[in-house]
Amino acid sequence: MTVQLNHTIVAAHDKKTSAQFLADILGLDVNPQYGPFIPVAIPNSVTLDYMDTEGAITPQHYAFLVSETEFDTIFARIRETGLTYWADPGHHRPHEINTRDGGRGTYFDDPNGHVLEILTRPYGSGDGGGSGDGGGGA
Repeated sequence: MTVQLNHTIVAAHDKKTSAQFLADILGLDVNPQYGPFIPVAIPNSVTLDYMDTEGAITPQHYAFLVSETEFDTIFARIRETGLTYWADPGHHRPHEINTRDGGRGTYFDDPNGHVLEILTRPYGSGDGGGSGDGGGGA
């Protein structure tokens, strides 16, 4: 049996705005509403299904593996929109990217406080597998 992630629900205070934010940053489309969800389809056949919720939202982490070219395009959008980005998930190194495993990565927040990440190499995939948090400020 092959197990694949099909979808996950993303809590939001405004599902339409939140779904559009992700789609705009990553260069994806927002799909038509399905029940209470606004889905954003990721090219690997996983959907992030945005659902309105009231009250506090517990931030989650969503990481997107992208090509070097896609990183450049997405990172340009992050900078153009004035979003703060970090080299680390704890938000200790603002306005920097990381170079873990010989790739590039950065973290930024969505409107609900979810931590989004783009990275060009899976962690542990190469160049010694070390932390490689070495800079790459923009």
